[in-house]
Amino acid sequence: MEFEHQVALVTGAAGSIGQAVATRLAAEGARVFVTDIDQARLSEVARQLGPRCGALAADVRDAQQVSAVVRAACEAFGGRIDVLVNVAGMVGQGGPVEQLSVQTWDDVFAVNCRGTFLFCREVVPVMKRAGRGSIVNFSSKSGKTGSALLSAYSAAKAAIIGFTQALAYELAPQIRVNCVCPGITAQTGVWAQVSADYSRNLGLPREAVVRQFTAKVPLGRLARVEDVVEVTCFLASDRAAYMTGQAINITGGREMH
Repeated sequence: MEFEHQVALVTGAAGSIGQAVATRLAAEGARVFVTDIDQARLSEVARQLGPRCGALAADVRDAQQVSAVVRAACEAFGGRIDVLVNVAGMVGQGGPVEQLSVQTWDDVFAVNCRGTFLFCREVVPVMKRAGRGSIVNFSSKSGKTGSALLSAYSAAKAAIIGFTQALAYELAPQIRVNCVCPGITAQTGVWAQVSADYSRNLGLPREAVVRQFTAKVPLGRLARVEDVVEVTCFLASDRAAYMTGQAINITGGREMH
């Protein structure tokens, strides 16, 4: 099994993608520690993952809570973390920039950027002691090209790409750092929110919004959760041993750079 004898920490694990990533890592032999702000949902995810899973609810914006999660993961699994997957994120309210509140801007950056930074800052010393590690951060298609009516989210996800590449230079060769840039992913709460926001802002039925976005994808469909999981776990694994600092699109060809 690909992750046998390894320990993985997954943030945002109560969401559809985070849970699916944690489930795949566990199925491939990893001992998995999961965290999310949603205590009830996180407990259910941990129950489904079974006895080789640890869990602690936390707000990724809070440095003390993040430190507590990393400490708990190390205590649960012998002082090591081989893989960190930073899935936790938020879109925030979509709309024209002139209507964007400072609070929304700050919240989007705090969850996406500050949260990713805090977990990397806490986990990197653990990986350095072991002399190895793999980090996968979550950016977005919006971090590559921007998305109209989602300026805060686009800016935050672009920042994650820059942070990922800076760490890749800083931590090589022992620790690899990459990020994934999914396009619109069906079956997720993010897409439910984004499509509703576009429907409201453009004055179109949600079904029309879905058709418009799908029509722009060369492969003819929106991403599925399993598409994102496959690339994420590949980057986390030794199969990607010669890859670091990469921002990999999972967009069906919608973005090609």
